[in-house]
Amino acid sequence: MSLPVNSGFIPRKVTTSAAIVATMLMGALAGGKAHADIYPTTHAFTLSSPDLASGSFDRKFTLKGFGCTGDNVSPAIQWSNAPVGTKSFTLQLHDPDAPTGSGFWHWTIYNIPASATGLPQGAGNAAATLPAPAFGGASDFLDTGATGGNGNYGGPCPPVGDKPHHYTFTLYALAVDDVEAAAGIPRSGTAALHSYMLNKGLSDKVLGKASFIATFGR
Repeated sequence: MSLPVNSGFIPRKVTTSAAIVATMLMGALAGGKAHADIYPTTHAFTLSSPDLASGSFDRKFTLKGFGCTGDNVSPAIQWSNAPVGTKSFTLQLHDPDAPTGSGFWHWTIYNIPASATGLPQGAGNAAATLPAPAFGGASDFLDTGATGGNGNYGGPCPPVGDKPHHYTFTLYALAVDDVEAAAGIPRSGTAALHSYMLNKGLSDKVLGKASFIATFGR
């Protein structure tokens, strides 16, 4: 079969165009990998503790009081890849397995400066060891004397015979310098009140949240 010279049929051009389209389609199908290679994803905001790398608490970090015989030293905490725009951090330690109906708050620190990338071992045992302007907030050991002073770290001390409790460390990266001022709550506010503001009331000011869990039973 022959075609008129002016039919517009030019095999070379059609073949070239088809090759271009095929190449584009193949690129689109593999686009996810290609895009990831060219534009690598942002590293995740993470929280951990070298002292709890085993996933459980040693005696050194458990409570000394209420029948427990630990040393009650706060474990070292470290974090990395804080979100851009972070102005402060908040750290909370909560035991959701405590038989209280609402869990048990063991440690809270507010207004940790954005320049911090962690807390050394023992930082939670005295107010003066925290990086200014950070301060230890209320925990459920308030006025018991078990932590050596209100606002200090209180280690695990679950009831004898309980299954190991899960202790959740949570770090919030905030777009504000002072969480209490931004939330309109007092520095003496409970850990639950702060947690509510962090998870609901100030949700637009929370740039990121990282956590890990360590266990302990006796």
